[in-house]
Amino acid sequence: MNEQIEGINWVSEALKAGRQIHRIYVDDSRKDRRVESILAHAHKRGIPVESVGKNQLRSMSASGSPQGVVALASPYHYWPIEDILEFTQSRGEHPFLILLDGVEDPQNLGAVIRVAECAGVHGIVLPLHHSVKVTPAVGRASAGAVEHMKIALVTNLVRAIEELKQGGLWIVGADAMANHTYFEVSLAAPLALVFGGEGRGIRRLVREHCDILVSIPMFGQLNSLNVSTACALVTFEVLRQRYQDGGVKG
Repeated sequence: MNEQIEGINWVSEALKAGRQIHRIYVDDSRKDRRVESILAHAHKRGIPVESVGKNQLRSMSASGSPQGVVALASPYHYWPIEDILEFTQSRGEHPFLILLDGVEDPQNLGAVIRVAECAGVHGIVLPLHHSVKVTPAVGRASAGAVEHMKIALVTNLVRAIEELKQGGLWIVGADAMANHTYFEVSLAAPLALVFGGEGRGIRRLVREHCDILVSIPMFGQLNSLNVSTACALVTFEVLRQRYQDGGVKG
């Protein structure tokens, strides 16, 4: 079954990443450099392109705002955690994963994926239940970064954490009530960062299986950050510490 992807950034990144694309629909009134680049890439790969009217393209769009481009592609490929770790080992790098415990907002997941891809995170782990998956809204929000990110779906996040521990990863959970702030803890080792869902944070059982919990200091009237913002802060602190130790990824 085909999957619909849309928006200039997402379609462009899908083409760059080599995703199998069966057909591309383009707004016949849209003429700019980025659309021309998509057309050139499609021509090079022998992908059929069909010009349609703006209103027709909008009616095809799941978001209602396709930015002039809609494509039919093969379904998004999820990765087993073991394959993500093997990929990391093949590059001689310290594993760096992000685990999301119940993030249900597509915009938040898309933003986290974009942060993770920019920071060189090797993979993201999502629970199969009570979590948003890769959808058109997520792909759009990630600005196409989803095409370059290895994402795993697991039936039991706690079991996945235990498997990662056995593989030598340190599990660091972000929790508002933690005694240590995220910049007081060494984050240069092989690790997985755990972030909770909107509103409720990390679930108790998941929290209890973390090796350590870290907080983000808050000084304003609000006492929480959007999950993608929290993810960006802690993720780039990992990069800072790894640079300090002489290598971006160990």
